[in-house]
Amino acid sequence: MEGLQSHIEALIFVAEQPVSLKDMQESLVRMVGLSLSKEEIESHVEILIQKYHEGEFAFEIVPLAGGYQFLTKPAFQPTVSEFLKHKLNKRLSTNALETLSIIAYRQPIAKTEIEKIRGVNCDYTIHKLLEKELITILGRSEELGKPILYGTSTFFMNYFGINSVNDLPKLKDIQQSTDNVIGNPSEN
Repeated sequence: MEGLQSHIEALIFVAEQPVSLKDMQESLVRMVGLSLSKEEIESHVEILIQKYHEGEFAFEIVPLAGGYQFLTKPAFQPTVSEFLKHKLNKRLSTNALETLSIIAYRQPIAKTEIEKIRGVNCDYTIHKLLEKELITILGRSEELGKPILYGTSTFFMNYFGINSVNDLPKLKDIQQSTDNVIGNPSEN
């Protein structure tokens, strides 16, 4: 089909969230009556990725959160940062960062487990993280009382620039990078 790549490009462009190959596949069937395999669509996406990577464009197509999304190239982010107001208009508190870290590394996790780890009530913090769309409700546990299970959201992955929770730094790597902070002697 003529213009197929342009249709795929348009789908990625208009989406507010990363578009999966499956979503593109379904849209192409519905909108233009064209049935392609995910592999065929992916090959067209790869051509588009190359086009925007090599060209003098201010944006690029990036694999993100299990799909593809247009993002501003890092060199141009300072230019647009004042123009755009981000959902996280305030910095996250230490409590929120701690809770978010626990959820990211232990998901799916119930509030009671988070509170056991942190040693404090987390109602307000979880409410704020849900409000900022950094976490989402994944379902309910089979445990007594069927507590709600929390996990990170697609917005979390977009915001932190990761494709999946497997891309989070490993805890042992974080420990190694903090070994030489102020107060700890260096090996030099």
